[in-house]
Amino acid sequence: MAEPPTATQGPTTRTRGRLFVVAAPSGTGKTSLVKALMARVPTLGCSISHTTRRPRPNEVEGKDYYFVDKPTFQAMIEAGAFLEYADVFDHFYGTGRQAVETALSQGKDLLLEIDWQGAQQVRQRLPEAIDIFILPPSRAELEARLRSRGTDSLDTITRRLKDSVTELSHWQEFKYVLINDQFEQALSDLTQLVTQDPRPFATDRAELAAFASSLLT
Repeated sequence: MAEPPTATQGPTTRTRGRLFVVAAPSGTGKTSLVKALMARVPTLGCSISHTTRRPRPNEVEGKDYYFVDKPTFQAMIEAGAFLEYADVFDHFYGTGRQAVETALSQGKDLLLEIDWQGAQQVRQRLPEAIDIFILPPSRAELEARLRSRGTDSLDTITRRLKDSVTELSHWQEFKYVLINDQFEQALSDLTQLVTQDPRPFATDRAELAAFASSLLT
């Protein structure tokens, strides 16, 4: 395994930034953790994805996502404009390649919040990326969180729960894994992973396999 990243460094001490990739099943609390991490580590930039879905309440164009229609997204795919892209629940999501490469070349650290499909593509194109998977504390809690959001229909929730098994099965592909049981502890763990020593969260730690297996049965 590569040497762990040390405390967040400025552009004057590194010639190239680091790309952190965070993925998790819907309802795990990934987005809330990422937003809290960004507030806690102001030197960390966040890559803004393109999507074809409609904005949710309080989402802002150019801050949360770049909202585009499907023909525009398809044209960007054909032009090779994405570092990664995926079709998730009938909507496309993609990360602009040029924006990421520019930031990294300037020595800036970036965080990319995507799904496991996108993470696979990033690994192929940027093997040095530091990828992180977030697990829920239980299947029951995952379902409770999805239902409590109040942003999805019953059919959508049912489909997300079914697809979560597939998503969870990819946890071993990631270098690091966190469990979001108590939010503040998970945020502390994520902050440590990004700014200090990630080794306590390595995927191959002994106790993790049995826990992950319990989520999949």
